[in-house]
Amino acid sequence: MNAIKVAKYAHALYNSHGDKAEAEASRKMRECEEAGQSEEATNWKAIRQAIRSLRGPNQS
Repeated sequence: MNAIKVAKYAHALYNSHGDKAEAEASRKMRECEEAGQSEEATNWKAIRQAIRSLRGPNQS
């Protein structure tokens, strides 16, 4: 998946799930890994990382 698609998926997931979007992407990544779909898992990992950068740093 190219960077533009990753960014679009990340924005859409973040807009629909808010702060839970990163957890949702992680869940989908694990499901793909367990199903042996390594390319899909890699895509979800990239989406998760894009969501993390959208959210910015954690505050304490």
